Amino acid sequence: MKKELITAIYNSILIENFKIYKDLLEKTKIGSKTTKYWIETLNFYERMSETDKSVLLKIIEQTMIDTISNMLGIIDGSSTAYNFDKEIKLTIDGHDVDGDLQDLFLELVE
Repeated sequence: MKKELITAIYNSILIENFKIYKDLLEKTKIGSKTTKYWIETLNFYERMSETDKSVLLKIIEQTMIDTISNMLGIIDGSSTAYNFDKEIKLTIDGHDVDGDLQDLFLELVE
């Protein structure tokens, strides 16, 4: 069950969302409804060299990996959340899923 959960998280959050971010940066056209944030972001991205774009995408991917890993560490009890001292219990279909979530995710990433 744990491996299925980690694989689903990996595919849904890391793979699919990374593709969405990459597509947004590479394919979004600025229009009348584009927010100021996206105009600035897209203009910034367009000014980059191909090498710099590749580096930025790697930074985004690594940030996603670190964030997911940290969240899983909090859920599985291997890490702590700032000013939160309550027990967290994750269940799937009534079965406890605790421990090793962060490690399983990082193994999958490697």
